Amino acid sequence: MAVEAEGVPTVAIHTQPFTRLARQAARANGTPTLRQAFVPQPVVGVSPAQLRTYIDGVDPSNKRPFMQVLLEGLTGELTLEDLAGVGFERDTPRLLPPADEDELNHLFQENRWTDYLPIVMPTQERVEAMLRSTSRRPDEVVGQLRPANFREFWQFTVEKVAVNAVMAGARPAYFPLILAMAASGMTARSSSTTSWAAPAIVNGPIRHEIGMNFGIGAMGPYNHANVTVGRAHALLSQNLQGGSVIGETYMGSLGNAYNYACTWAENEERSPWEPLHVQHGFSADESTVTVFLGGWYTMSGFGPRDTWKERFRHCLAACESYSAPILLLDPIVARGLVERGFTHKQQLIEWLADNARVTAREYWDDQWVQTLIKPHADAGVEPWAGMYKSAPDAMVRKYRAEDISVVVMGGETQGAWKMVGGNFSRTKTVKVDDWR
Repeated sequence: MAVEAEGVPTVAIHTQPFTRLARQAARANGTPTLRQAFVPQPVVGVSPAQLRTYIDGVDPSNKRPFMQVLLEGLTGELTLEDLAGVGFERDTPRLLPPADEDELNHLFQENRWTDYLPIVMPTQERVEAMLRSTSRRPDEVVGQLRPANFREFWQFTVEKVAVNAVMAGARPAYFPLILAMAASGMTARSSSTTSWAAPAIVNGPIRHEIGMNFGIGAMGPYNHANVTVGRAHALLSQNLQGGSVIGETYMGSLGNAYNYACTWAENEERSPWEPLHVQHGFSADESTVTVFLGGWYTMSGFGPRDTWKERFRHCLAACESYSAPILLLDPIVARGLVERGFTHKQQLIEWLADNARVTAREYWDDQWVQTLIKPHADAGVEPWAGMYKSAPDAMVRKYRAEDISVVVMGGETQGAWKMVGGNFSRTKTVKVDDWR
């Protein structure tokens, strides 16, 4: 066996669609000869008899009997190649040879450095102008990113973030906000098969300083700052985490349009409640950005009308059980809810948590609940351990209150609301002022 887990010979087992990703991950971690075996997909929701055929059958990637691959991996001697490992250059060139704009655009597309929309060429002059908007050194490390768990983190500098900000068309005034998003460590190009995005909520004075839109069309492509800041986060994520290549470092089955740009500002001035950052311990005069792992689903509605509770319950039941929602409310909706007794935002959050219910059978039958949450139940972590003991027809709560967020935005032309996936427990809030 080429790699041992604390002295125990080990073979990594993956499903066949992840062959390239698994082998790339092994190489990225310096172990290109890692012993790996593969079985067909899917493995969730498949009968024991079907799973047995995987074991008794042929490894679809190695093209040999699965058990033969497994046994050889566990008993084979280490070779010199195994012991040597591999090292390789993890950086991209700082400067490119001179070329005209068409040639450079073609080069950037060939190397997958773009999102395939037109970019602003990151000339030295433009990058230097961007860097003048922060007191941080160009070679200072901002943070680390990776496309998926168990892949190696890639480290990146202020200058590299500036390059991607220029490419996105951002103005220098936006740069501290973009740096804060980069420092969150939350990638906008997650490799997960569930096609995650990275919704981000901006709070505080920075919204006015750079002219963000939090009124009419707050989620749409109607504001330069909103769009280019979100696009900069997406570009820097794919370029500074070691890539976002289909079949290697990106495995989102359906993909996600939110991956283009997904940064929104809260309409704090028209909200009847405290804004998101104040709710979580920041002062109102601090500028922050909260980056979520989510964006997989979107529910929507209008109101609140007489049957608003039923509508909310239906949508909450349809939201993915492993990813609590961000509830985005037009100020009209927020005021309507205040009139119905929710004078404090936390009251609404508690109501949402208490009314997001499905049967225990439906909850635990979800493939990602089984993958991501059931291990917590097995380990005795509450509330999941208690929920796992519930009768199949018992109604259980899908979310804890601390996982749900409520944000007010929009221009009061309609009492509209949306629920967008974005579990708050899987977020990072960063102060923008730290990056000025």
